[in-house]
Amino acid sequence: MKYDWILFDADETLFHFDSFKGMQLMFSRKGVDFTEQDFMEYQEVNKPLWVDYQNGDITAEQLKHTRFELWATKLDTTPAELNSAFLTAMADICTLLPGARELLEALRGKAKLGIITNGFTELQDVRLTKTGMKHYFEHIVISEQIGIAKPDAGIFAYAMEMMGHPAKEKVLMVGDNPHSDILGGLNFGLETCWLNTHQHPKPSGIDAHYEVASLHELKTILLA
Repeated sequence: MKYDWILFDADETLFHFDSFKGMQLMFSRKGVDFTEQDFMEYQEVNKPLWVDYQNGDITAEQLKHTRFELWATKLDTTPAELNSAFLTAMADICTLLPGARELLEALRGKAKLGIITNGFTELQDVRLTKTGMKHYFEHIVISEQIGIAKPDAGIFAYAMEMMGHPAKEKVLMVGDNPHSDILGGLNFGLETCWLNTHQHPKPSGIDAHYEVASLHELKTILLA
């Protein structure tokens, strides 16, 4: 095994993250029929907030508050309540990406495993427990807890400190987001693997060490 440590992103790298389905479930529990049009309008607010969060312009709290402000007013509740209900719904529908469990099982004992995620604390723990995946990971680094999000070098430095400062060339960062996961990892000096399940065109100037279409493919490469 070339690597001593393999770090994974969480959403759309290990776990499916179907936010439309999660929103539908959350709102149906409140007696609201949440449509695709509603989701598109929500995403117009939500997506730029994630960019601001990754750029360090807003905090996790601001993101969580702002994205549900409009709906909170409509439903006479608080953004915090809606955010919590959304994360609960996401935990209820969570499933693993194909090959995730097999990959981690195959790597167990050959490399140490960790997670670096920009997702929220409230969801990560429940999801890992629910899917029985928690025991695979030595460390789970959550941007919300440390106040720095990927691609900022600070979150990678924090993870490396927790890991006992292994040699950077012995660490692989795996993720689906070319900017936060791959560019973040590359800028920090780590080797990277882009999980490109939807075959998106490669953004210019972001050259991952590996590009795979599935976790099965990654398993083949790592265990070759």
